[in-house]
Amino acid sequence: MARGWESKDVESQVADRKIVADNSGKKKSPEELRREVERRGLVLSRTRIKNDLETATHPHHRKSLEAALEHLDKKIAELS
Repeated sequence: MARGWESKDVESQVADRKIVADNSGKKKSPEELRREVERRGLVLSRTRIKNDLETATHPHHRKSLEAALEHLDKKIAELS
């Protein structure tokens, strides 16, 4: 059964809290934590778009997804 947006949002929030909890002993700056949380969100979006791209059949939809994937890859590279 496909998972809905709400369950993915909850999963993202849990992952964000886990990042903060895991890093509490490492003393990362708020900026480092923000970048890490943002990167995780981008990776999650990339995974979703990659999955959508595998099933897309319409050429214009595929082109749009490929452009989104390229944009996310650039943003992830900037944060790494």
